[in-house]
Amino acid sequence: MSTIKIKFVHFLRLLFPCNYIEWTVFLFFIVCYGILGSYIALHYRIIFDSRIPWDAYFSFDNKAIVMTGGSFERHPLSYYFFNWIRAFALFISDGKMDATFRLTLAWFSNIAISLSLVQVFKYLKNIIQLPLIITLLIILFFGIFSTNIILSFTPENFTYTLFLLTLYNHYAAIKIRKEEKIPASALVLAGITIGGLTVTNIVKVFIPVLFEKNLFKNWKKLGSAALRVSIACIAYILLYLNRIDFKYQTIFSKTNQQYEKFSNVKSTPIWDMICSFFFGGNILFPSFIISDKNNMKGFAYKGLFMDTYSSLIPYVFVGIVLILLCWSYMRNFKNKLVQVIVISFFVDILIHCFMRFGLHTSYIYGGHFIFVYPLLLGWLFHSYRSAPKTLSFLALSISILFVYLLINNLIRMSEFFWFLDTYYQ
Repeated sequence: MSTIKIKFVHFLRLLFPCNYIEWTVFLFFIVCYGILGSYIALHYRIIFDSRIPWDAYFSFDNKAIVMTGGSFERHPLSYYFFNWIRAFALFISDGKMDATFRLTLAWFSNIAISLSLVQVFKYLKNIIQLPLIITLLIILFFGIFSTNIILSFTPENFTYTLFLLTLYNHYAAIKIRKEEKIPASALVLAGITIGGLTVTNIVKVFIPVLFEKNLFKNWKKLGSAALRVSIACIAYILLYLNRIDFKYQTIFSKTNQQYEKFSNVKSTPIWDMICSFFFGGNILFPSFIISDKNNMKGFAYKGLFMDTYSSLIPYVFVGIVLILLCWSYMRNFKNKLVQVIVISFFVDILIHCFMRFGLHTSYIYGGHFIFVYPLLLGWLFHSYRSAPKTLSFLALSISILFVYLLINNLIRMSEFFWFLDTYYQ
């Protein structure tokens, strides 16, 4: 078998489920999310309504994203990706933006999120090498995070970013574990796809390179890494500039406008937005707020937004999860793979919590970092693999968190359906 064919087969095995347990995980989530997304697509118009460009639910810009890919300064290459998505959906729906069109969009999202969960499952099982029962517990817990539930039927950049980031982190972990370098072709592909959907995420593509074996002890390896990163950056920049006809001045002006617009909201205390929206809203649904919206062309509609938590228990829940994540980081501080995912997470913490970009709606950005939670939990379990009592304590803790999360998110989704029944039939 030729080298190219072998690499292609390996890529397919990385990308898709490749044994019966992985297929079981994939089919379980694709059925669960598929039922949810199909029902919403066929009975309500909220997934796509040509009259509603943004903010129908949780500040997602479904119509704007599907039609244009979003603003070029934040999503520079998503225009091309969503052209393909939209064209295929229109082909399936015979050119009509109807229920079939919405159903096709929802199933694209469903497949992407289900494959994301498979990537996390593979990481937990193959990289961390957790027992199957612990792996299933963590993946079920992760599967009912609010981000995964929402993105499973939402045609947005975040949906596909979550899949690409989980895929790339799994791939990079394999390379680091085998003490192999990440080839330039992989960096170029990851940079164009991940950075093309959201510009700030391109930084995450290069983080694993920093942890290649003896990188800073060997000038040849350092030079090779610099060359590979440079090639990826050049390819990305050229495609980005081509997207805007090389009018690079508009990047800076638009970026400043976006930063001013999304970083100066003062209606809620910063600490509460960080807890309720950034760390918590991507896992545990808070209560919702209904707002009057207008498409600036005379069409009024209702928008649904997340509120801060209104009782002590959700804050305790978020606090426990963060304690577990910090515990895992301290316990595995010398682990290269843990450093990769934590530094990646810190990029988002810096952007949203310190720079406050989009902090008031940071619950929509979960696709950029939420996969870090199950991976760090997995590493925490791994660090206590020889301590049965601690493992039992951790398993019991996650089980209790799982039960509360499931009950809370089911209740909040029933409120979401009330909103759909009332305003989006």
